[in-house]
Amino acid sequence: MSNEALFANLPTAVRELVAQSSSQVGESQLEKKEVAEWIAKASDTSLAPASTLPNLNNELNSKTYLVGNGITAADVAIYGSLHPIVSALQPSEYYATPALTRYFDHIQHDASIRSSASAPALVNFDIANAPKQERKVEAPVKKKKKDETSATATEEATPATSSKKQKGTALAAGTEEPANSAETSAAGKKEKKEKTKKEPAVAGATGGKKGESSKAASGSATPVAADSGDPIPSMIELRVGHIVDIKVHPDADGLYVEQIDIGEETGPRTVISGLVNYIPIERMRDRYLVAVCNLKPANMRGIKSHAMVLWATSKDGKDAGIELVEPPPGSKPGERIYFEGYEDKEALSQLNPKKKIFEAIQPGFTTLESHEAAWVDPVTKSAHRIRTKDGVCMAPTFVGASLS
Repeated sequence: MSNEALFANLPTAVRELVAQSSSQVGESQLEKKEVAEWIAKASDTSLAPASTLPNLNNELNSKTYLVGNGITAADVAIYGSLHPIVSALQPSEYYATPALTRYFDHIQHDASIRSSASAPALVNFDIANAPKQERKVEAPVKKKKKDETSATATEEATPATSSKKQKGTALAAGTEEPANSAETSAAGKKEKKEKTKKEPAVAGATGGKKGESSKAASGSATPVAADSGDPIPSMIELRVGHIVDIKVHPDADGLYVEQIDIGEETGPRTVISGLVNYIPIERMRDRYLVAVCNLKPANMRGIKSHAMVLWATSKDGKDAGIELVEPPPGSKPGERIYFEGYEDKEALSQLNPKKKIFEAIQPGFTTLESHEAAWVDPVTKSAHRIRTKDGVCMAPTFVGASLS
């Protein structure tokens, strides 16, 4: 089906917006099918808040885009169709659909939308006064202590067998055989008791064998998940990276495949970035940059990307320019980058995609009048510069840029 036929049933204003923005209809056959299904929903004149918004909110809980990893005609069509509905919502109404509100605001600021002559007016959301959302932390399931009870029952029921096992253990360890089975059983119980006392600390640190975690938790408070509570910027792990090799993706002309050294013993990470059309490969080679290191690895056209390059997009959109965010001169690969005011906070080992922590923080990333990279708190409006111990990360020329 041609794009013209696919878009034919869209309202005129929405069809023009799609034509002037992103008419990308997916890369694989599955993606093309999903885009077509969303276009059909956008073409449905019965699209209405009461029946649509809660369902869309649930659909978008774990998504940044409707289909794939970038904006498509599906996003533009749904955005255009929802605009008259969302723009009429009261704060209490759009607070009730936080995933949809976050998605809508993300799409309406996309450079391809804003550069379109048919782009509708921006909808301003009063996010600063949004009620805090509680993140539920599930209590760990307590497991039965099978080790001691089963071992004791076995020893009491079959003392002879237990004695033989204890005897074999003692001989294997190179110790003298106890004089009788009673001594063997007593020694075995004492050894088991001492071992049980020592094991919880190991299990708690390493996630030990089944049954050990419940021993570690017994008698202590329920642990809280590291990513519970409201998202804060320090949950994102930023490191100095150094591009040691770069080439164009063999199956995607718009993507670079970079080997980036971030100071790990395992060697450089493979990273995919969509910068081919914005920064020439000659200007990418041997560059030092800021790498987002704790995103979940993503498959990008057959190659897995293990980090993300942080870049600045002009406030006038991608067509006005993109440039890398640069760490201070003299920075070393792997050096920690942090947010001022959050120096004492540790990043998560990996961001959970379903919790959308990066997506919640990213809208506050910008460059100040000084070209310094920073995160601006949407509530307090305070700027927290992004820096290493030796200096602040910069965008060479942009002011008011969006960082992503």
